[in-house]
Parts: sequence; structure tokens; C-alpha cells
Amino acid sequence: MMLMNLFAEIDVSKLFGLALRTSISVQAATFALAAVGLNLHYGYTGLLNFGVVAFMAAGAYGMAIFFTQGWLGGSILLAIASGVVFAVVIALSIGLPSLRLRADYLALTTIAIAEVLRISFRSQRLLDLTGGPFGLPSIEDRNANVSFADVITVDWNPIKEGNYGAWFLEFDEKTLWVMIIGWSLVSLASLLIWGLMRSPWGRVIKAIREDEDAARALGKNVFSYKLQSLIIGGVIASFAGIVRAFDMGFVETQQFRPQTTFFIWTVLILGGAASIWGPIIGSMTFWFVIIFSEELLRQMVDSGWIPDAILQSNDIASVRMILMGIMLATLMIWRPQGLVGKKEEAQIDIR
Repeated sequence: MMLMNLFAEIDVSKLFGLALRTSISVQAATFALAAVGLNLHYGYTGLLNFGVVAFMAAGAYGMAIFFTQGWLGGSILLAIASGVVFAVVIALSIGLPSLRLRADYLALTTIAIAEVLRISFRSQRLLDLTGGPFGLPSIEDRNANVSFADVITVDWNPIKEGNYGAWFLEFDEKTLWVMIIGWSLVSLASLLIWGLMRSPWGRVIKAIREDEDAARALGKNVFSYKLQSLIIGGVIASFAGIVRAFDMGFVETQQFRPQTTFFIWTVLILGGAASIWGPIIGSMTFWFVIIFSEELLRQMVDSGWIPDAILQSNDIASVRMILMGIMLATLMIWRPQGLVGKKEEAQIDIR
């Protein structure tokens, strides 16, 4: 009877609606896109990259700085290209000194680079360039007549003004357009990885993951292939940062905290490494579970089923992450290859 009363007080439509909405949102698309890049690094090449957020920051800040400074006429296409180039530079700065070393050194290097970038972008000394702690465009608007987000969501938006969809899956024209861009890039990146992994290049990459000494003995330049993989995956992740900037309308350092990197790792592990569909399924599942858990706990607290002495509303965000951690740990015990991954691919030789 108590269980029936609980179900009667829970708004099931809102519970599933909000979770489903978030699972297909721009946020889910950006995490899926970043996880596609990380999948190439870790899942297919065996590179332990704990600084994937550095590539997202490079793409977002490279694009935003170029556009807000008005270089070469402030072209948004050139601004996006500059963000991609910045990501390539970051990949080279990480890969050249560390890819010849063991995986743990690469992990430390990527974490360090990501934090160096974030702290540097936040510096007051770079206020005129990066917006410092205020971001781009900053709260002072930097005297910009138009933001980079407006160019994409207004000037380039082919969707007429209005709301589209129904139920909780109703989006305005700006959000819908960025969603289309985001998921289109996820599809293109996944198709690119699918093609690469079936090419001779991809077979060498997989051989390096399995046993790089054997690949080196066969005359393959392991360092060169690893660097190529790091660059390609980094470029894919940079587009995730760019799409996120278009969605939020600004770029600031809090978007690129280490927590974001570990969310992306969770997405990849949840979906399944070395799987084309893994990052997509993982991202959608991750955000569905996160929002479902949060909304369920919130409704139970508001209805009095969970007393304030046990859980308060401002603690729900922390508890939902605990629940996600328990789910992920359970998954790793019973299905280490992830939801759609292959068991033989889960045994990755990290060196």
C-alpha cells in the first residue's frame, strides 16, 4: 500500500520526460562527441588520456578568442578552424614529450596540460584575450556587437522561430538547431572512426593497442601512429567544446573542470570502449540515469517520503552521483565491456 501511495504522488510523466529530454539534448551530444574522440585514444589505441577536456577547451577558446578579437574579419568558419588548429597544437604538446613513455606518464601529462590551460585562461593577465574568470563574451560584453553563438543560432539557423516537438521534448528553434549540429557531428565522427578502424591504418592502431612491441618489430612507427591517433581524437573532442560553446552562448573555465573529463570517461566505459555505438549509447544512458535519479529523489523529498534528516534538496546533486557510481561499479563487475561493447575488446593492454 505504501508503495502504491508513493507511485501515486510521483509525477511519472515529468520523471521520464525530463530524463528523456536530457538524454537527447545538446549536452548529451557534446559528451558523446568527446567520448568518440576518447574512444579513439583509449578504446582503439590504448592511450590513457585523462585530459580530454583540454581538447574541448582548446576548441572552444580557440574559436571564441579568434571571433571576439575580430581577426580576419571575425569569420566564424575561420574561428572554428582556429579552434581545431589549437587542439592540434595541444595534441602535439602532449604527444611529442610523452608518447614514448609509459601510459601513466601520458595520463599525468594530459591531466597537467588540461589544468594548465584552465588556470591560464582564467588568469587576470589574459583578461583582454580570454575574458579571465568572466569568460568570452565576458559580463562586460567586450563591446561585441554579436556573439559567436548568435551567428550560428540566429544568422545561420534555417529553422523558423517557434517551438517544435511535444510533451517534454519541445525545443525552441535555437536549441533544436544546435542539437541537429551536435548529433550530426556525432554521426560524422562515428562514421569516420568506423571507416578508419576498417582501414590498414586502423588495423595498425589496434595492433599497437594489443602489443606495441610486436607492431614495432614488424617495422611500424608506433610513435607516429600514436601521435596521429592523439591528434585525430583531439580534433573530434575540440568540436565537442565548440558545440558546447554555441549552446551556452559563452565560454568560461568552469565548463572545463577535471570533473568533465571523468564524466566523459564514465560515458565511454558505460557504453563500451572500442565500440562505434558505445559513446552514443553511453552518453544517452548516462544523462538519462543522472536526471531520472535527481528528479525521482527530488519528488520523494518534496512529497515527504524522504525526511529532511536523511536527505535535503541541496544534497540531491551529490547523491545522484553516488548512485551513478554504484551503477558503474556494478556494471564493471557484471559487464566490464559496457552496454554495447565486446568482451574481447575490454582486455586492453595499456602500456
